[in-house]
Amino acid sequence: MARTAATVPMPGAATRATSVYDQLRADLLAGGIEPGAKLAIEALAEHYAASATPLREALNRLVSDGLVERREQRGFVVAPISAADLAEITRTRCWLEEIALRESIAAHTTAWEEALVLAHHRLARTPRSLSEARFEDNPEWEPRHREFHRALIAGCGSRWLLGFCEQLADQYQRYRRLSAPRAFHKRGVKSEHQQLMQAAIEGRADEAVALLRAHVQRTEKIIRDDPKLFGDSAG
Repeated sequence: MARTAATVPMPGAATRATSVYDQLRADLLAGGIEPGAKLAIEALAEHYAASATPLREALNRLVSDGLVERREQRGFVVAPISAADLAEITRTRCWLEEIALRESIAAHTTAWEEALVLAHHRLARTPRSLSEARFEDNPEWEPRHREFHRALIAGCGSRWLLGFCEQLADQYQRYRRLSAPRAFHKRGVKSEHQQLMQAAIEGRADEAVALLRAHVQRTEKIIRDDPKLFGDSAG
C-alpha cells in the first residue's frame, strides 16, 4: 500500500529543524540569550530565517535537553539559572565524571593516552582571551576545552555514562559562559589542566579524581560568587 504524504517525513524539513536546533542550542550554551527570556516564535523565525514548524520542533528538543522550558500561557522560555541548580549540576557532574575518569585510567590504552595528550596540547596552545588586558572571548578555546574534558573520560567504556556526562557538561557550560569575563581575571587554568592530565596518564587515579573535583568546584565557586548572576543571595 502506498504511503500518504502525511506519513512520510520530509527530508528537507527534518534537516532544517536539525539546523535550527543546532544554531539555537549553540546560542543558548554560549549565553547569547538571557536565562528566563521568552522565546517568541515570530522573533526566532526572523532571526534564524526559519518557519514556525522547524522552530517548534527544535524548541521541543531543547526542552528535552533541559535548556528550554515550556510554560503555560507563556510558550517557550530559556531555562532560568539559580545557585541551587548550579550546585546540583556540579555535584552530579563530579559523581559521574569521577567514575568515568577512574574507569578510563583503569582501562588505560595507548589510544586514550595519545588522544588526551593531544587534546591537552591543543588546549594549552589556545589563549582563553584574545586580549591579555581584558576579556575578549576566543571562539577556539571553548571547543578545545570541551575536547580535553571529553578525552579525560573517553576510555570509560560506557556510552551511557559518557552521554550523561555530556548532558551535564552542557548545563555547566551555560553557567560558565555567563560568568566567563569574571572568571578570566580570577583563574589560571593551564596548570590545573596540566596536573590533571599528568596524574591521569601516570595512573594516579585518586589524585586525578581529587584534581578533577577541585577543578570543577573551583569554577562553581567563581560562578556562584558572581554578583551579576546571583547578587548576594548565593552565599
